[in-house]
Formats: sequence, C-alpha cells, structure tokens
Amino acid sequence: MEKLILPKVIFGTSGLGNLYVALPDETKLSIVKECLKCSPGPVIFDSAGKYGAGLALEQLGRSLKQLQVKPSDVLISNKLGWLRTELKTAEPTFEPGVWRNLEHDAVQKISYYGILECYEQGNKLLGDYHAELVSVHDPDEYLAASKSEQERQQRYQDILDAYRALHELKQAGKVSAIGVGAKDWRIIAKIAEDVKLDWVMIANSMTVHSHPAALVDFMLKLEQQDIAIINSSVFNGGFLTGSAYYNYQLTDPVKDKTLYDWRDQFYRLCTNYNVAPVAACVVFGMSAPGVRSIALNTTQAERVAQNVALPHSMIPEGFWKEMEIGGLIDPAYAAGYL
Repeated sequence: MEKLILPKVIFGTSGLGNLYVALPDETKLSIVKECLKCSPGPVIFDSAGKYGAGLALEQLGRSLKQLQVKPSDVLISNKLGWLRTELKTAEPTFEPGVWRNLEHDAVQKISYYGILECYEQGNKLLGDYHAELVSVHDPDEYLAASKSEQERQQRYQDILDAYRALHELKQAGKVSAIGVGAKDWRIIAKIAEDVKLDWVMIANSMTVHSHPAALVDFMLKLEQQDIAIINSSVFNGGFLTGSAYYNYQLTDPVKDKTLYDWRDQFYRLCTNYNVAPVAACVVFGMSAPGVRSIALNTTQAERVAQNVALPHSMIPEGFWKEMEIGGLIDPAYAAGYL
C-alpha cells in the first residue's frame, strides 16, 4: 500500500459508546460534526467493538449518515476482538462499572474466524460505512489471561491466526491497513516481529510521565521500517490532567505518594510557564520518534477544536529544561527529542 497518511489528531470514539457517561444522541452527533469540521483531513475515527458493546460503531455510522458524509470522506479504524452479544445480566460482563446504559454485552473473540466475525459485525453496525484500518484489540490483555505457559502459547497462536485473517482481507482489497493496539508495548514488539504491520497504536506507555529508553529504541526501529505510530492515552488514563485514575487504576494519595508528588511538581511548572498540562502531555507525546498522530477522546463538542490545536502548542524551552532538572523527565530523552 501507499504510505499511510495520518492527521496529527485521530478522534477516539469511546464517548460515543457511553464510557463513564451516557451522552444524549444530539451531543454525540455534535461531537462527530465538530470532528469533521475541525480536521484538516483525512478525518480518522478510531473505534472498537468493545466500545459500548458496538454502540460507538453504531452511533458513529448513524451520525455520519445523518450528516450526509460520503464514505470516501472518512477513514474508520475498527479495533477487532470483541463481538456484540445479548445482554443477559443487570450490566455488561466484559467491563463492569465502566460503561453506562448499554443494551448489549460483548464477548472476546480472537481467532481466525472470530476476528472475521468481529469485522463483519463491525461493518454491519457502521451501516453505510466500513472500516479501512483494522487491528487486533488488546492482545496484551488476551495473553495476560493465560493460566499456564501452554495456554499462553495457544493464545498467541490465536492472535497470529487473527492476523492471518486480516491479511487476507487486505489482499482482497477490503481493508487498506493493518495495525495493533495495546497498553503493553512489549507485546506490540513481539507481534511486530511475527506480523507485517502498517501501523501501531501505543497506549499509556509513551507519556511525559513514563518514557522508558527501551520503548524509545523500539519506536526508532518502527520509524526505520516506516511503520506509522499512533500515540494514545498520553495522559496516563487521565491522571496527568487531574483524574484519580492512573492507567485506569484508582490511585491512593498515600500509597501512590510518588505519583502525586510528580504531578504536583508538573503542575507547578505548568503554572510558572503558563503551559496547560494537557498541551504539555500532547506535545511530549508527539515528540517521540515515529509518532505521526495522537488519539484524543472527548465527550464535549466544544473541546474538539482545542484538541486539534494541541499538537501545535508552543512550549517554552525553559519548561522542558526545568522538567529535566527536577527529575520529571529522562535527561537522555530530553537531549534527543525535546
């Protein structure tokens, strides 16, 4: 395929699937409308069968149709591996306590036939639209559920079989690019050795708070291979911008004092330099080798334009210098990339 052209900001759609809050349909429509209006193009939406048990895909397709958007004017990424099923319990079983007001459940299906089933269902939920960018969703979590080394090997084979199916879709001209999205970048590195990838989405791993040298080396390798990198969750699950959750785990100010101390210092420097913490996180996330895009979510239409502008924020050199002096960022990284 031709080189994958990506805008600096890709629009996440977990909010369309009622993550943490059930938004009215009109709000969801206005968010999609703003994304289309504010993106210089191509407009890319990142979705998944896991988001609201397919609700995000359904809502995205419905909103695009309502806005009379031509299928050729958008690129949709569908992270595959979760299939919508009937809801038989009081709340969904796949991620209890996270999604609101869902009418369906979801089950994980990572295998040759399972991933094809997820792909077909995803396109059905999208209606007049279809996913051009496809990937296996959270293969790291799938492997982590193994109860023995033998099961882990079988599960890894399931992942390889899923990619075999995705490559057949690409060869048939049904999708244009294949990727992977995971929170554990080491699993991405393992998959990248065994599977030909066009892009990777690294989540929670390359942030202003956490940027291990081994990950930087891996990203350099991907850049040399011309594999596009999308950096996601650059706020460590919201903690860096004020949430009590670090990488989606609830923190404790006493037990996690080191984390809170880091954030307090970070905020003080941001105030001193008149830098918005969200801007510092995004600019840092874009600075890493090979990163072409940042994936950002919002549940407020008025935030979309701000999100699109974030990668272009001007951060004073002195700010990064003080971050380095204060031990908030790795000096080796600062010297090479900031």
